[in-house]
Amino acid sequence: MADFDAFLLDHAAAEKKASGMAISMLSHYPDRVELVNAMAELAIEEMTHYREVVKLIHSRGLITTKDEKDPYVNQFRQSLRKGSDEYFLDRLLIGGIIEARGAERFGLIAKALEPGQLKNFYTSISRSEERHQDLMVDLALLYFPEQTVLQRLQQLIEAEAKIVANLPHRAALH
Repeated sequence: MADFDAFLLDHAAAEKKASGMAISMLSHYPDRVELVNAMAELAIEEMTHYREVVKLIHSRGLITTKDEKDPYVNQFRQSLRKGSDEYFLDRLLIGGIIEARGAERFGLIAKALEPGQLKNFYTSISRSEERHQDLMVDLALLYFPEQTVLQRLQQLIEAEAKIVANLPHRAALH
């Protein structure tokens, strides 16, 4: 909260990257009809969030900046396994976990803000990210056995906890 402008800039970049991830998923798995439909909707929603954050950024007299690598996401992506099915499952589950953390953090931001437009915006964004988490896990359950999904989800949650424990605090989404 002490550097909310930096947080806004990072938030915009995260929304843009999330939209790009959804486009990548539908491009790489065009034969999975449910995934294509879901990712098309997700890409649009994430880009809409991006547009709204950019409006906030511009209203504060700021401009967007070049995207920086997200240390959390980059470290987490190292958990992706090789192999077509394993990689696909991991992409879905890691995406769901990232969305869950975004929902948590947006919720914390919303609680810290004074009542008004910005608080309402972050409350809404938090709810949206919660739905995205569920979407990614639901898609995994559609394509893989429940036990496989739940076991891998637990492994990834444990890996993510180790990553988060070693990250420095910064004015960023992750």
